This record gives sequence, C-alpha cells and structure tokens, in this order.
Amino acid sequence: MRTITVERRIEATPDRVFDLIADHAGYDRFRGIRGSELLTEGDPPPNGVGAMRRILIGPLRFDEEITAYEPPTRLDYMIKRINAPFEHQGGSIRLVAVQEGTRAEWRSTFRIPIPVLGGAVERALAPVFARGFGRVLEDVGRMLAGSGSSS
Repeated sequence: MRTITVERRIEATPDRVFDLIADHAGYDRFRGIRGSELLTEGDPPPNGVGAMRRILIGPLRFDEEITAYEPPTRLDYMIKRINAPFEHQGGSIRLVAVQEGTRAEWRSTFRIPIPVLGGAVERALAPVFARGFGRVLEDVGRMLAGSGSSS
C-alpha cells in the first residue's frame, strides 16, 4: 500500500479552487489529462456524492466516484474501474483558507496487485502520480491567478 500526499498554496479562495477541482467534466483542461467526462451526476448535481467521472491519462482510462463532497473544503473520490492492475483505497482533496489564499492537500492511497513486483511498481509510480496531482493544483493556481482572494 502506498500513500501519496501533495500540498500546494494557491492564491485564491477555497470556494474558487473547489469549483475548478470539482468540475469533473473539465478535467481535460489540466496538463497530462487527454480527456474527461461526467458519466453520472451526483447529489447535489452535477458533481456531488455519487457522481461518476471518466478520466483519460496516457493509456489509462479510469472511472472515479465522488464519495465526499463538502464545498469548499473537501472532495473525496474512489477509483472504481481502471484498465490496469490497480487497487485504490481512496483519494481526498482538502482545502484550507490561509492568509495567502488556499492550502490544498491532495492525498491518495493505492496498491498494485502484482505478485512479487507490485511493491516495486508502486515505488516507481508514486512520484509519477505525485507530479500529476501537483500539476493539477498548479494549473488551478495559474487559472485563478489574478483573481485575488475574494469570491
């Protein structure tokens, strides 16, 4: 089992950051993501609990379900289907208001269920996933740059 944690400061309020992160159908605006779509609306519509989104990154296609939706501070998800050997224990994006804007923390726990080699594959993939999460948060920061700390 491997847990990745990425933290970034974003110069915008948590509600503005949350709106971009929760927009599942718009994930293809982030670097490295070649496609995204909202498969099923959640509660509250469209991006709340139960929402299913499909994300395409390189050769990977995975479907995630939103398991917690607490604007503007928390968005949790679970990868339900993926076209690779992968077991997801859950992911969470937490947003905290700070004087400079928002402190964003993205945490995800996974396991690669391949006998003998799984641990080595996890060690190799962890920095790749961390870089991807970091890029999404950095892209959010760039998109909101100049928007200030007000809503």
